[in-house]
Amino acid sequence: MKNLLERRSFLKATAAIGSALGLPFVSKANNNSIEAQIARSNEVPKAAGKSVIGLKGAPIAQVRVAFIGVGNRGSGHVKLVHACGAKAKIVAVCDIQERYTKRTKDWLESKGVTDVAYYHTKIDAWKEMCRRDDIDLVIIATPWEDHVPMCVYAMQQGKHAATEVPAAYTLEDCWKLVNTAEQTQRNCMMLENVCYGDEELWLLNMAHQGLFGTLTYAECGYIHDLRELLFSKTEYYNMWRIRHNLTRDGNLYPMHGLGPVSQYMNIDRGDRFNHLVSMSSLEASLSEDSGTMTDATNEFHNRKGFKKGDMNNTLIKTHLGRSILVQHDIVTARPYSRINMLAGTKAFHMGYPSHFSKKGQGHGFLKDEEYKALREQYKHPIWAKMKDEIEKNGGHGGMDFVLIYRLIDCFNRGTSLDMDVYDAASWSSVTPLSALSIQGGNAPVKFPDFTRGRWKEERQLGMLVNV
Repeated sequence: MKNLLERRSFLKATAAIGSALGLPFVSKANNNSIEAQIARSNEVPKAAGKSVIGLKGAPIAQVRVAFIGVGNRGSGHVKLVHACGAKAKIVAVCDIQERYTKRTKDWLESKGVTDVAYYHTKIDAWKEMCRRDDIDLVIIATPWEDHVPMCVYAMQQGKHAATEVPAAYTLEDCWKLVNTAEQTQRNCMMLENVCYGDEELWLLNMAHQGLFGTLTYAECGYIHDLRELLFSKTEYYNMWRIRHNLTRDGNLYPMHGLGPVSQYMNIDRGDRFNHLVSMSSLEASLSEDSGTMTDATNEFHNRKGFKKGDMNNTLIKTHLGRSILVQHDIVTARPYSRINMLAGTKAFHMGYPSHFSKKGQGHGFLKDEEYKALREQYKHPIWAKMKDEIEKNGGHGGMDFVLIYRLIDCFNRGTSLDMDVYDAASWSSVTPLSALSIQGGNAPVKFPDFTRGRWKEERQLGMLVNV
């Protein structure tokens, strides 16, 4: 009854917004309208399996790994899995482009690894690979639209899946990941590397040890000028990434900033995303730059009318009343930043560069000496324990290696993974929900509860207890 009343109240609020903006409201004859989709955004389908919260399996002494996609990102994952030594074994590699499987084969053979199967001759060769019976884990680094079908198929074949970000970009696909994981009792983890950054794990330690007091709000984002890469004919296969900017408006890539913030705030572990409001600026940069950053042989030369606004601001409200501002801007000259701002009743942090202040300090941030002492005091133990390996293997300052090492190590020890399919769905769902909000005239849109009520259970993150 309570959920029904809440739903009716939200429908009334949406109707009022639609009326004020001159938008048609939901009717039975118009149940595919944007307003109808907004009204249905938080619907939760009936479970077809049991929850995979805390999912554990028997320890795997040597994790047998296969890869789908070994181009820009996937080639790095291959090297980092190899760096894990005897903890993992690379079994198979698949890529639609033979040049990438050949490049990977040459590199692995230079390291003495010769017993690997390679797939590239057919468009669905990845399915053939997933059907092998000597694979424990499939790592996926392909264009966004392929992530869900590949994860779903891998899990249906009895494999665990780990996918690059975003895990999904439609609500339907978010639910496919959750439902398949629950049906098959297999892990599906989104490879959010920023959650393993030195600064982010430092803040996580402090937040969970109470140094910030009661957390109240955060700001985060993905600010990264990608124009040259977007217009490149070779950087992304078939220029897939710029095509999303051509056809979609919203926060297309929220998880690099939002993932760590979600962990600071125990999202789906005592709190949850309740609703969001999203708006984008006008689109200008790609249309203007299409004439100067391309030539006549580029299909996007002098292209106008990109749908994605230059800057997207998405404001999230959590069940406990916290607010999170998530920004997305990949087309302006703003310097790179994930913002990484966190505020509580006792302390405040702002990233890029990192600054920290605490209650009673007065105006300004900690001086260098105090700041360095705090970094050392609350340094995450994995960064202290693995200092030499991190420096040797690197990857975005070391976070890539920590991500892959932790993934493999959790399987080795038979513990639950640091991040689960509910994290993947919750963080990824910001994209389709922000798009709905924009299409509805910046209307509030509710999040579905991917955990089906279990977000209320407070539980510790694996990177805090299983180190």
